[in-house]
Amino acid sequence: TIAAIFSVLVLSSVLTACNTTRGVGEDISDGGSAISGAATKAQN
Repeated sequence: TIAAIFSVLVLSSVLTACNTTRGVGEDISDGGSAISGAATKAQN
């Protein structure tokens, strides 16, 4: 039973980390898009 509880905790931690990583990736992508858009406007 202790192993089962530990397994559930590890699995939930892994899933949470995956979602957090995806969110950070999206934030970085959005930031890059904003910088790219600003650079394009500055050139014109």
